[in-house]
Amino acid sequence: MSDGLEVARAALADRPAWLVGGAVRDRVLGRPLTDLDLVVDGDPEQAARAIARAAGKAACFALSEDFGAWRVVARDRTWQADLERLRGGSLQEDLRLRDFTVNAIAEPIEGGGTIDPLGGLEDLSARRLRMAGPEAFADDPLRVLRLVRIAVEMDLEPEEQTSAAARAHSGELSRVSAERVFMELRRILSSTSARHGLELLDGLGAMAVVLPELAALQGIEQSRFHHLDVYGHTLAVLDRTIELESDPGSILGEEHAAELAGLLAEPLADEMTRAEALRWGALLHDAAKPLTRGVRPGDGRVTFIGHDAQGAKLARTVLGRLRASERLRAHVAGLVRNHLRLGFLVHEPQPLERRAVYVYLRACDPVEVDVTLLSVADRLATRGEGAERAIAAHVALARGMLRDALHWRADGPPRPLVRGDELAADLGIAAGPRVGELLEELAEAQYAGEIATCDQALLYARTRSAPS
Repeated sequence: MSDGLEVARAALADRPAWLVGGAVRDRVLGRPLTDLDLVVDGDPEQAARAIARAAGKAACFALSEDFGAWRVVARDRTWQADLERLRGGSLQEDLRLRDFTVNAIAEPIEGGGTIDPLGGLEDLSARRLRMAGPEAFADDPLRVLRLVRIAVEMDLEPEEQTSAAARAHSGELSRVSAERVFMELRRILSSTSARHGLELLDGLGAMAVVLPELAALQGIEQSRFHHLDVYGHTLAVLDRTIELESDPGSILGEEHAAELAGLLAEPLADEMTRAEALRWGALLHDAAKPLTRGVRPGDGRVTFIGHDAQGAKLARTVLGRLRASERLRAHVAGLVRNHLRLGFLVHEPQPLERRAVYVYLRACDPVEVDVTLLSVADRLATRGEGAERAIAAHVALARGMLRDALHWRADGPPRPLVRGDELAADLGIAAGPRVGELLEELAEAQYAGEIATCDQALLYARTRSAPS
């Protein structure tokens, strides 16, 4: 039993209250009960404050001014409770106003049998997702996205009438706040069935409303080195990204598998890990291809010149529209901007010169590890002409680059051998862009092992600055 439920029972013993929605559903499924949804016949604020006092220094705050909802978060964050006022004058009417039947189940806070007027338990047993009432999507169009999210998170199949109603109201998603849309999209993309979620979004007509840049990839044909259009390729890259996330060693070897798994599990931004943010990179890495598609004269080869740079700007636009944090915008833009770099290096003599490795890591910082993984997923999903040979060469290069990228991430670039003012004084030049250029050249030479002391750095700089 949840500690939070015990606290809520004690705090609300003197007032009518019910456990509802996902909390009851999760209890039925035997899932840990960490998120409590409560309905109270009275003032939600007073009830929330009573729970917060009983929990001891729990956070308590208004969750929605429009609906009067309140949230209590345990001090150790092991549970939280959301409280709303009873709607419609009775519990049965309140349940009929909810989104789906599996969320329209209740039980008294003090315990007792379930209250299930809409057959949610039967739907849950049948793995069926059914709207609670005919006005469910008209009352709140966000429920179109919630249908997809619950379907993929709970492995439920939307029934035909519910899907038809959601499709009829998908256009109304344009008037839902971006923050609410992003919350649902974030969870859909973070699920184990992310691709299925995107396909459901598309089938309901919701993708064209909330992610039009992704919908625009459909039917954009590519060169003979691709076997899918840009949309199909994007979904395939997402699949490969999720596979790498779950088992990086299967493709990249076990040497750094634990390190990669640890890095991907790190929190990044917007309640997402680096792995979940990498999925957004997969989703948007080719988003600018419709804007950059061209056909080369002579051989007729399809090109997408500049889709990496334009794509980075587009990724920022998409995530900005969804009100994502600046950190996530910058991270995903960095992934998109640099996702081609490793592929270009495959054509260089192998093993790579250390200078080439430095240039790559410097350009990709701070997503040097993440974008290397994205490039592998991109390559694995590209199975046109000459694919097997190209994949083998790319994966081999990526394994070595990941070793260097992990070291770079852990230790950072080499500590400079000489300061800018010292360099300017030694060369007798004014501080300015040229000093910065020389410092960068010195850092590259240092990383390559060509210089290792201050004197060697100054001598190198004098040589580079001497008139020809």
